[in-house]
Amino acid sequence: MGMCTRIECIFFSEFHPTLGPKITYQVPEEYISRELFDTVQVYIITKPELQNKLITVTAMGKKLIGCPVCIEHKKYRRNALLFNLGFVCDAQINTCPLEPIVKKLSGYLTTLELESGFISNEDSKQKLLPIMSTLLEELNATGACTLPIDESNTIHLKLIQLRKDPPIVQEYDVPVFTRCKEHFIKSQWDLTTQQILPYIDGFRHIQKISAEADVELNLVRIAVQNLLYYGVVTLVSIFQYSNVYCTTPKVQSLIDDKSLQQECLSYVTKQGQKRASLRDVFQLYCGLSPGTTVRDLCSRYSQQLQRVDERRLIQFGLMKSLIRRLQKYPVKVICDERSRPPRLYTGCHSYDEICCKTGISYQELDERLENDPNIVVCWK
Repeated sequence: MGMCTRIECIFFSEFHPTLGPKITYQVPEEYISRELFDTVQVYIITKPELQNKLITVTAMGKKLIGCPVCIEHKKYRRNALLFNLGFVCDAQINTCPLEPIVKKLSGYLTTLELESGFISNEDSKQKLLPIMSTLLEELNATGACTLPIDESNTIHLKLIQLRKDPPIVQEYDVPVFTRCKEHFIKSQWDLTTQQILPYIDGFRHIQKISAEADVELNLVRIAVQNLLYYGVVTLVSIFQYSNVYCTTPKVQSLIDDKSLQQECLSYVTKQGQKRASLRDVFQLYCGLSPGTTVRDLCSRYSQQLQRVDERRLIQFGLMKSLIRRLQKYPVKVICDERSRPPRLYTGCHSYDEICCKTGISYQELDERLENDPNIVVCWK
């Protein structure tokens, strides 16, 4: 498990009939001070309103996350068993990925208690200490843990890192695999994803994939968005030789980062050719500038492109944010207030989007707009 969600301590707390709330076990020992426990104990062993709910509390530089449990039955002293198995992390840590594990552990222990009296029986309760030690060690090391409780019960836990919501996939976006396509296990995915996979080549846009794979457009968008969420693909813009690109400050990393250099040269070298040189690749990237199309680049740097695939050069640059696309956005200047405002010529829709929505070619759109004196094209 990454340091971003490292667990510093696991504790088991319960309500003692005479002593009140107390920490029965903690790993490592004495990690939670008496002062800290006194500060947060009302959130560890709670009143009925907060029971069976995930609670995260920050105090004294630490963040404690737990799910207090209350099992009511007349066989218990005071007619109830109250306990909580929780985690302690640094106060700056994002504990959201740990919440499902804490909730699961709470449910498992509740079931074990109801089935066999695991918590209320002092002999079986002592098994918690080695279980907590294994849990702390394995979750921090690998993010997964298998805990055999007895002959018939085993707990399986895995930390799932929460990911950011992926961007909305548009019909003019182009999905590109972030790793070798041959390593992709097709059977792990749903039928729609399996159907569109052969058409994801880094150059077909979503609308084209939909048409060629014979899959409804919205289904393709949803499938690609799911692949985006798991980091299997990323999105780039449609490649055309009339496109204009410029470098970003990140292009410097191609000089500083040796592993990026190796990855780039392997990616952009033409098949069957001797490996391209870093000098040629860097010179090609630096040759991209406002006003220079890919077609211009190919004519100016024909020697450097002998071993470099220009399409994959652009593709890699976009994937790693070494370059960015300068898009054209038409804006219609309307002098007559009575005329209807344009739907697509507002400065908010790129050529790629307009071509996909209207079905006309890039060249045809260019010619149409050049002949309209009321339209200004903005590059951004």
